[in-house]
Amino acid sequence: MNPHDPEAPSISPAPAPGHRPPGRRARWLGALLALLALAVLGGAAWFLVQRANGDAGGAPRGPGGGRAPTVTVGAAVAKVADIPVLIDALGTVTPVTTATLRPQVSGVLTEVLFTEGQWVKKGQLVALIDPRPFEQALLQAQGTRQRDEAQLENARLTLARYRTLLSQDSIARQDVDTQAALVKQLEGTVTTDLAQERSARLNLDYTRITAPVAGRIGLRSVDAGNYVASGTATGIATITQTTPIDVQFSVPQDRVQDIQASAGAASLAATAWDRARTRALASGRFATLDNLVDTATGTVKAKARFENADGALFPNQFVNVQLLLRTLSAVVVPVTAVRTGANGDFVYVINEDRTVALRPVKRGQTAGGQMAITDGLKAGERVVTEGGDRLKDGATVQLPGQGGQGAGARAAGAGTGTGAAASGQRRQRPAQNP
Repeated sequence: MNPHDPEAPSISPAPAPGHRPPGRRARWLGALLALLALAVLGGAAWFLVQRANGDAGGAPRGPGGGRAPTVTVGAAVAKVADIPVLIDALGTVTPVTTATLRPQVSGVLTEVLFTEGQWVKKGQLVALIDPRPFEQALLQAQGTRQRDEAQLENARLTLARYRTLLSQDSIARQDVDTQAALVKQLEGTVTTDLAQERSARLNLDYTRITAPVAGRIGLRSVDAGNYVASGTATGIATITQTTPIDVQFSVPQDRVQDIQASAGAASLAATAWDRARTRALASGRFATLDNLVDTATGTVKAKARFENADGALFPNQFVNVQLLLRTLSAVVVPVTAVRTGANGDFVYVINEDRTVALRPVKRGQTAGGQMAITDGLKAGERVVTEGGDRLKDGATVQLPGQGGQGAGARAAGAGTGTGAAASGQRRQRPAQNP
């Protein structure tokens, strides 16, 4: 047979003596050992994870014998404290009095006797208008009055003579009556002259512009030398009274009865805060409520008065107003401890075994980050303030700093034992080596 013939059958080499090909049983045995090794590794990993999640004091076991996972939370103790009942509102600082210096007569403004921003007193002279035209008008009115008074005096003397002649039956009664009517006519003329004279004198006084109220004067709108007209809308300047000063704000109509009841018992304290609510600007007292409800907003306007001796409140400034109605003694917890669920408000109460219980509560007034609990919680109970989103009723929790205490103690104990053993060996070495 030719070995190079392509049609010749192939001949397999004969196995070496003592060699047997692997069988199917050997392959199954290798696969089983690999699966067992993977199972052992998975079990060891699961054990280590459960041990790390378990607490050091023997936390309750979960299904399968592992420790149940715990959640680190923040906590606070419910306590009894005085909590203020407040009404918060946005207010506007309003001057008690605002007066605009408008000229009452027309003329040339000759002098401006104030400095912008100056504090002025009531009746203080602040500006002058040229008085000469009004002085001439006054003189003319006085001359007219004096002339008519002289005519009146002459008419009265004539009337007296006519009455004497009438008594002697030397004159007709008609002449006496005519003279008496002339006297009355001249008396009316003199009265009119007196009114015109006083009007001229008043116009002359109006050339001296004085402050109608005490307060701080603003920026002037007219300089000296300009012609001013009576009744100008802008006026020369504006004076605002800032000590004391008012703050106007709005309160919900549902709180009106509460405010009236509290205001009737005592004077209510009011505090004005800045826009960021970080600094108290002034302290004052509640003044009054408006006499009607704004139907567009459902609120009632209110006003509080502040002494404002230091000028901290400025007219038309926006401030936050806190009105103190009363102070209540109640069980309080941090605001973050109270949560809202499908069945209402609740808190998580931490039990002695470090499990939590979901407790329904009724919330009350809130102030300064604290919330009053009117029902469902007692003073001294510990509640969860942070981390409650990951909790359920009956879950196990630990407080910050407690999770590593057991491991730390064990590490410290192990270190102490190792150190003691090493120290004992060091103490024994001198005895072994003379």
